[in-house]
Amino acid sequence: MGGVTVHRIDEVALPPQTGPWLLPSATPEVIDQTPWLRPDFADESGVLRLSSHTFACTIGDLRVLIDTGIGNGKTRANPAWHGLRTDYLARLEAAGFPPDAVDLVLLTHLHTDHVGWNTRADGGDWRPTFPRARYVASRREWDHWAAAEMDDARRQMFRDSVHPVRDAGQLDLVDVPSAGAEIAPGIRLLPTPGHTPGHLAVELRGRTGTAVITGDCVHHPVQLGHPALGSCVDTDPEQAVTTRRALLASLAGTDTLLLGTHFPPPTAGLVRAQGDTYRLIPVPGRPAPTAGTRT
Repeated sequence: MGGVTVHRIDEVALPPQTGPWLLPSATPEVIDQTPWLRPDFADESGVLRLSSHTFACTIGDLRVLIDTGIGNGKTRANPAWHGLRTDYLARLEAAGFPPDAVDLVLLTHLHTDHVGWNTRADGGDWRPTFPRARYVASRREWDHWAAAEMDDARRQMFRDSVHPVRDAGQLDLVDVPSAGAEIAPGIRLLPTPGHTPGHLAVELRGRTGTAVITGDCVHHPVQLGHPALGSCVDTDPEQAVTTRRALLASLAGTDTLLLGTHFPPPTAGLVRAQGDTYRLIPVPGRPAPTAGTRT
């Protein structure tokens, strides 16, 4: 996009049961009403395809990651996320992002599948994976979880994937006003509350194009066709719908790419109005470097 390059770094394809759990109203009947979802975003039986990946961006001289996935070797309540052993770091390095070259890690929110590679095991401890990076999160997001009564699984996630970054002095909390906050040339954080109180989308602006990375304000393209369709883990479902509608309306008919944090390939697309809803027109990218086989 004119000085901005975005890579999708795959971690894992999420299992078929993820869709019915995460988006319970996205039934096969709803998928049938949205035929453009097949074959890329849903299979013939109406099962949603979802992915865990990171966006790795070069913006001028900066190397930036947006979200860090699930992580390896972590104790997790979700069996699909527990004790992963993937070659994510090799894929990241193959794309030109060895851990010690990363400058910024932007966290759309503090959920388990977005912060996991913040840290990796070092002996019996968890250390920041990206030793030179500043990790950036919303202050509102941090304050929400600091005051919340968390269950054991969430407390474990903070212990192994968030607090070590804070304790290393690498965590920056930022206030993001309604108009957004530019944190580096070409990078603007956009407040998109609802899924969590301090949730952020990320706008990337180059000389020849712009992209918006969704985080979890849009989990899956089915929510373009059905914007009122929410996630079972939205903290404020009504606000999540309002936010999603506003974001999609702002992008519809523009040349801004929407990049879905959980969208399967082709992952990026243009938002177009379709009656009183929307659809995604995929924009395929070039094949990414690979590094071995995922497990």
